[in-house]
Amino acid sequence: MKLLKRTTTLIITMLISFSAIANHHEPVVIGEVEMAEDTKSAAFNQILKKIGKWEGKMTQGLTGAVFDVSYEWKLTSGGNTITETIIEDGVEMLTTYSDKDGELVIKHYCALGTEPVFKVSEASDSVVAINLDKSASDLHVDHHSFVDSMKWTMNSKNTMIFENVVNLDGEPTNNKAKLKKVY
Repeated sequence: MKLLKRTTTLIITMLISFSAIANHHEPVVIGEVEMAEDTKSAAFNQILKKIGKWEGKMTQGLTGAVFDVSYEWKLTSGGNTITETIIEDGVEMLTTYSDKDGELVIKHYCALGTEPVFKVSEASDSVVAINLDKSASDLHVDHHSFVDSMKWTMNSKNTMIFENVVNLDGEPTNNKAKLKKVY
């Protein structure tokens, strides 16, 4: 019974995710007002491919600890923003992805208490990499702990590697997760 319920829940969630992607190109109407539609950046479209839930194990560079992680991307705001709910070792965080003037802007709301803003350094069919946007973030390695960069490498449609560099008390630590798409 539990397996049937879990399978049904996964199917429904998948249909909702696919529907969000499919409806991405239809006009968004609130009340009787049609919202303006703009062209999305190549980086936004690469992140869009990650819609769904991904799970795996992360290895923490600082300690070598291995723990469970999950990342769930959803299309929101009439197709203009992607939210990523992150759970690393039971701690939930949030990242948003949206275009501003044709460029992808990424904001991460971190368990470290900081809110770094990132810009894209690489976007291809298999890799998306982002780095701290120093012009939009007032974070400094000597005074703050924060995520400095993130990178996703797609191995296949359903597997990817996630890597990040986190500055902790002035010391960079490299973390790596192997992820599999759940739905």
